[in-house]
Amino acid sequence: MTSTSSRRLVVAVLSATALVGGAFALPTSGPGAHFSFTYAAQLRDPVQRAQLLAKLEAVPHTDSVTHNHNDPATKNALSRAADHSTDTIDPTTPEEARANAAYAAVDRTAKDPQLTHVRLRDPRRTIPQNRYVMAEGCYSLAGRPIFFQATDLGSYLLYTKARTFVAPTGLATAPSAATVWSVTGSAGRFAFRNGGAYLKASGSGYSTTGNLTSYALRLATGCTRYPEVQTNVTGGPTAGVSPFQEVRGYVDPHVHGMAFEFLGGDAHCGRPWSPFGAPTALTDCPDHMESNGCGGILEDFLSGEPCHDPVGWPTFKDWPAPESLTHEGVYYKWLERSWRGGQRIFTNLLVENNKLCELYPLKRNSCDDMDSLRLQAHDMRMMERYIDAQYGGPGKGWYRIVTNPFQARRVINQGKLAVIMGIETSIPFGCTMKFDLPACDAQQIDAGLDEMRKLGVSQMELVNKFDNALSGVAGDGGAIGPLVNGANFLETGSFWDMQHCEPADGESHDNAQTALPDISAGQQDALFGAVAALGLPSIALPIYPPAPHCNSRGLTSLGRHLLDSMIKRHMLFDPDHMSVKARAAALTMMEQRHYAGVLSSHSWSTPDAYPRIYKLGGFIAPYAGDSTGFVEKWRRHLGWADKRFYWGFGYGADMNGLGSQGNPRGASVSNPVTYPFTGLGGVRIGKEHSGQRVYDINVDGVAHYGLYPDWIQDLVNVAGADGGRIRHDLERGAEAYLQMWERAEGIKADPCRNPGLRKTVSTFTSLVHVGQGTTAVLRAVGQPYTRLGTTYGYCARTSTDANVPMRVTFSRAGRVIGVTRLG
Repeated sequence: MTSTSSRRLVVAVLSATALVGGAFALPTSGPGAHFSFTYAAQLRDPVQRAQLLAKLEAVPHTDSVTHNHNDPATKNALSRAADHSTDTIDPTTPEEARANAAYAAVDRTAKDPQLTHVRLRDPRRTIPQNRYVMAEGCYSLAGRPIFFQATDLGSYLLYTKARTFVAPTGLATAPSAATVWSVTGSAGRFAFRNGGAYLKASGSGYSTTGNLTSYALRLATGCTRYPEVQTNVTGGPTAGVSPFQEVRGYVDPHVHGMAFEFLGGDAHCGRPWSPFGAPTALTDCPDHMESNGCGGILEDFLSGEPCHDPVGWPTFKDWPAPESLTHEGVYYKWLERSWRGGQRIFTNLLVENNKLCELYPLKRNSCDDMDSLRLQAHDMRMMERYIDAQYGGPGKGWYRIVTNPFQARRVINQGKLAVIMGIETSIPFGCTMKFDLPACDAQQIDAGLDEMRKLGVSQMELVNKFDNALSGVAGDGGAIGPLVNGANFLETGSFWDMQHCEPADGESHDNAQTALPDISAGQQDALFGAVAALGLPSIALPIYPPAPHCNSRGLTSLGRHLLDSMIKRHMLFDPDHMSVKARAAALTMMEQRHYAGVLSSHSWSTPDAYPRIYKLGGFIAPYAGDSTGFVEKWRRHLGWADKRFYWGFGYGADMNGLGSQGNPRGASVSNPVTYPFTGLGGVRIGKEHSGQRVYDINVDGVAHYGLYPDWIQDLVNVAGADGGRIRHDLERGAEAYLQMWERAEGIKADPCRNPGLRKTVSTFTSLVHVGQGTTAVLRAVGQPYTRLGTTYGYCARTSTDANVPMRVTFSRAGRVIGVTRLG
């Protein structure tokens, strides 16, 4: 083994260790089990590093993997926060479930809003009117057709018909900083600058000059397009006929689009965008490429495959794939395909774990949770800017970061994607704990929340993998549990305090802590085998009582303060990953404060919480997983629908968050997805093309984010007679989410579904008057029952409590022009 491959193995082992918890778990010959630990600091000492490398030289690589993130029993479970070995008992009575499902069936029959189609970009003119509109266009420059590939707002690669790049000294065969030209000018004449020099183009070739030189650009033909992912969706995106009407579209409130910065920035392979497009964004990690894909133990451990083809663009032989968890899955063109197929809300969760990052020896970023969140928030703004550059200038792109539901509704009704910024991190605001003592205070929490709100954050979880000063955690189960538990010890000085519990519904408990695999029996995977050879110091693992288990750590006083501070700032609270005890206390707080801004985004809550969230007026998006499993989750959730609120449904992909994606059902099933199929509003969706690879949901599963429209079509096929219902519920998901978010802003629920909120006709007409804007009307009389075009439908009452339908009519600009009593 060479020194390079030895270093790569060390990196891979420690990255896998960091990922699953920063601790190595080994059984001993005595009773119970023991943990061994290593720190990144050990690699900095040359003697320790040499000793570690010598031990690793003798470690055999095995194909046996015991931990499987792609286990259908996990990803298709109703709750990922609990062990599922016990029989499940629904906390809702059968009679209540039938009534709730019947309400959902009635609610989805309400009149749908009118939709229209919008252009993907402004029409091209023969003479470009400004320096932004040339993106992805073919123009004649000094008599030659040049394809303009935007790298930033007003900056381009000048790509020739012969697939070369215009450079200061002629032509280059690869893109680089030297081939990026900043454009100035307008009205058809433009200058091209690289550094301090301007482009000089002539019949003999390209060079530069110190003098400003401009050229006339004209729309042309004959260009070679720059290589890029193809969405293969035809038809303009659907939009509303007014900016303030009811919306249609899918919602995913749990994705990690900026995970390429996670764990110090060197554990994730690829990134969601690059100035030079897919050929440079979609590449494998260096340690994978050095070993030709057979030494990436982190990838091996998570995917269950001992080797993979490291080549990404343009062949994509082995990745992205549903079980490939270290490779980029949310490249912006794949996200674009999901948007064009019907998605209208996308929540990007900023993510970090400082302890795991510290254990990973290679890094380019700070391991501080908050530093990482700041960096990822900045990345989101840069990606928004990059997409603007591809679509013609500032504000022209389809990726729009929003910070309140009123902005989001306008964006969606423009036909664009409303992007919400959220947080999922183990140590928010520095709120760890050391030996049960908190490392933060209320003032620090408030300052952190204010900073995050200014950055654009609207949604937040309190915990992720570790107990912290805010809340106990649900913990991880199975073989990975002891590893994460060990990292919890490294961070806090204590293990999870899991106690035996017997929940009334039989299923609402935390993840059970199980025994480790028996290495002596040959069941270890490559990670356990490598660690066993190290012989590092060990400490005793606590012996837990029989399952089920519940973490005795609940919601702390600082956690309560954080929740109150979030309510004050109208932020959305996600109780996923909390211990059952902490989550129950948090939901009691929400109930006492009548706060509806609660959502479970990826099935890391438990069944005791789901009906409580719905009764608050919250929103739930189960973990996507396999299409077959998701259909069953949807059917179960129908039994929790609350008749006081608009019904709609979402899904949480958890892509780039080490969550495996939906597996293929196979091309031989009786009801496969057939291409092309119809997406939201009638768009036509064919098979997705990435370089030389053509993806088919039937055989590839959800290999990347662009295949979620295909997954939704597969849901429809799997649901059979219920196919139209599940599609409709998902299309109503964006509206249901926005209405939950409005209630978090203090808007009352609609009085038609809630008779106790109805105002008398005289009071209603006194509160709503000509000239008011739509938001002012919402604050005055609550949410309408219908939002169709330029009218809102309400319910008022007479003095004898008889129901009276009311209609509020707005101008196109969203100002009240009339209030009409309809009965």
